[in-house]
Amino acid sequence: MSDYFAGIDIGSTMTKVVIMNDGIISSIIGPTGPEQRRLANKVMENALNQAGLPFEAITYLVATGYGRINVPFADKQVTEISCHAKGVAHFFPECKTIIDIGGQDSKGITIDHGRPTDFVMNDKCAAGTGRFLEVIAEALGITIQDLGGMALKSNQPAQISNICTVFAEQEVVARLAEGVPLNDLVAGILESLASRISRMVNRLKVANEVVITGGGAKNAGLVKALSDKLGYATLVPPEPLITGAVGAALLGKDIVQKAKKNSLPLERKKRSLEEIEIL
Repeated sequence: MSDYFAGIDIGSTMTKVVIMNDGIISSIIGPTGPEQRRLANKVMENALNQAGLPFEAITYLVATGYGRINVPFADKQVTEISCHAKGVAHFFPECKTIIDIGGQDSKGITIDHGRPTDFVMNDKCAAGTGRFLEVIAEALGITIQDLGGMALKSNQPAQISNICTVFAEQEVVARLAEGVPLNDLVAGILESLASRISRMVNRLKVANEVVITGGGAKNAGLVKALSDKLGYATLVPPEPLITGAVGAALLGKDIVQKAKKNSLPLERKKRSLEEIEIL
């Protein structure tokens, strides 16, 4: 009988679930809501349905991320730093530096063979996060998905002096009224964001390969700006939102294999979504 491993990553804005055996057989991504316990139950149910598995088939489940304590059916909780390191190394074994750009925080992580060696975080200001881009996109009347492509069309990025989200929003609106082309404004915004993130990451010993994850990795303009600022080519996983969940599942697999190798008992939570739903 095959072993199946699940990782659930409850971030501040998005929740991700991955089910794996030898590879990924199911992945679900959805918005994080206020009722995180019910959300964890729902996304797990969706992932199981996609995989065609009953919950009882999951050998081990690891929770990570901002809301990991709100996953009552997790066998273990692990920090997102360790999970991102493990997950990124699954896709890029030679990775040495991770830049994770989430909705409410950004992180820089250095790793060695899938293990974190150092990290820095920006979680006190929206200016280095996806939330910054959401605010700016709304002020410009465009979607956040449009930002990357627009920036790549610019030949002369505008200079954006403010990095605080509130003042940057005001400055962008004022510059637009002055007649600055929209593509140049967007390119300037992404360069400003990239500058802030690169300064944070450069507090570490950045080395190749550099991998960008999180929602920010889906913005081609931001990825290019970061590459230019850091002086390194950057890589992006096939789905940059699920690396934490993948890492959680793989760490669960390691725990099970170690227990089997050493003939140790494996402590697991009950596998019943019906029971969990009433919590």
